[in-house]
Amino acid sequence: MTLTGKVAVVTGGSRGIGFAIARALVTQGAKVAITATSDATLGAASAELAVAADRAAVLAIRADVTRHAEVEQAIDRAARHFGGIDILVNNAGVGVFRAVAEMSIDEWHRIIETNLSGVFYCCRAALPHLRARGGGWIINISSLSGKHPFAQAAAYCASKAGVNAFSEALMQEVRHDGIRVAWIMPGSVRTEFSGRTVSDDEWQQTPEDIAHVVTDLLAYPPRSLPSAVEIRAARPPKKG
Repeated sequence: MTLTGKVAVVTGGSRGIGFAIARALVTQGAKVAITATSDATLGAASAELAVAADRAAVLAIRADVTRHAEVEQAIDRAARHFGGIDILVNNAGVGVFRAVAEMSIDEWHRIIETNLSGVFYCCRAALPHLRARGGGWIINISSLSGKHPFAQAAAYCASKAGVNAFSEALMQEVRHDGIRVAWIMPGSVRTEFSGRTVSDDEWQQTPEDIAHVVTDLLAYPPRSLPSAVEIRAARPPKKG
């Protein structure tokens, strides 16, 4: 498969799953704009991506997805720089895992604004550009926790359940514009998400596994729309 000539925007693209997705896309010929809130991680990521592709194929943009004005500026900048947008991958996310009684109001807002409102802001900003190209893809990185909530994660689970519902509704709205919407729900992935130390557990999925799902989706023929994708570890530790 080749993505030559395609333009993608990957939010939260400087680390973890987002970076793996960006690398997979540029490796297959796409031009990719990555966003993040840290200049340091953006610089490191763009330098590494340039090794896998022509430096001109990579654009790093500092943007906070919780701020709709920054999102609109980032999407517009990517479209101007590369001449349009064909693919949006909403990957930016945060996790605070705490009991409801112990969670602060600020933590709640940070989770919902990043994981759910950020997806809305990015989709809203990207839709005119996708329509101008005659269609494209929106792929939202959700989580199995959106379908299977667990204790100490009420806010996070609620945000991902919202992403699932939002994505399905959006899919129905834009499918006749040639825009395909999919949402990927990974289980446990070996990353530094939420400040965790990267595990050595071989049973866990890797960011590259999730990136593989993204490129597989993009390879589907136009007549098909794989929308909700669940991906979990094949052999997790047995319980009990």
